[in-house]
Amino acid sequence: MTGPAQAAEDPQAFLLGLIERVRNALPPVFVERVLVVERRRTLSDRVSGRPGAITRISLLGRQETLTLGYEPGPHWAGEAELVYRGATVVSRPLSLGDWLTAFAERVAALESEVAGDAATSSLALQMLGLEPPGSEIRVREAKVDADLRTLPARLRRRLPAEAIAQVGRIGELLVDALDRVEGQGEPEVMVRRTATVYLPDTLRAYLVLPPDWAVRHVLPDGTTPAQTLVAQLGELEAAARRMRDAAAEHDASALLVNGRFLSQRFGLSRLDLP
Repeated sequence: MTGPAQAAEDPQAFLLGLIERVRNALPPVFVERVLVVERRRTLSDRVSGRPGAITRISLLGRQETLTLGYEPGPHWAGEAELVYRGATVVSRPLSLGDWLTAFAERVAALESEVAGDAATSSLALQMLGLEPPGSEIRVREAKVDADLRTLPARLRRRLPAEAIAQVGRIGELLVDALDRVEGQGEPEVMVRRTATVYLPDTLRAYLVLPPDWAVRHVLPDGTTPAQTLVAQLGELEAAARRMRDAAAEHDASALLVNGRFLSQRFGLSRLDLP
């Protein structure tokens, strides 16, 4: 990739080089979603069928968009924009050198992730906006035990440490409960629903939030989204423990009552945000 010196000598060739870097790194369907190129077309360009001069390129991300604008001179305007629910929350200016460093790191990360395993590729798809955030966090019906046991590792560095520990304990309780209620009809359904729906939905509701915002933003009740997550996981852990204990004591009625509580509390699982 060319650097700031080359950018001053031939800005249009420099911008085309950035575009080609993305096109060479990612499959076409990804490029269409992640790269935005803006041009200025003069009347002469239109008459001759030329595309026009590039004035701005943007590399879109789920949480951050890197934008580089150009005006003859040359004048470069680099920005990193924090995006939440499609709206720019805050933007910070970047020098051309810093912007190029961030751009190279983003493209290299995407290139590596797209070439990785299914879970990692899913993260790349999320960064490109092709899959919803947290879509790789799932517990499959056919592999409930295995998915529950690996869930903490898949959440590493994406949740507060306390929350990851809670997820591990919840998984152990649900695996134990499932072993005890297998083949028992509605009690088994309740435990499985907790494992495959309520727990993953709670986690995905948090993962959709920008990481810094989730940790630092203060909600109207005085808590942060991260603290709200820990509280919700605490409720799930307590419910999972009651289900395990009821299963161990062969108390189907207690298990069903607890299952109904979870259905009401987590059936439309989400963080209660404004």
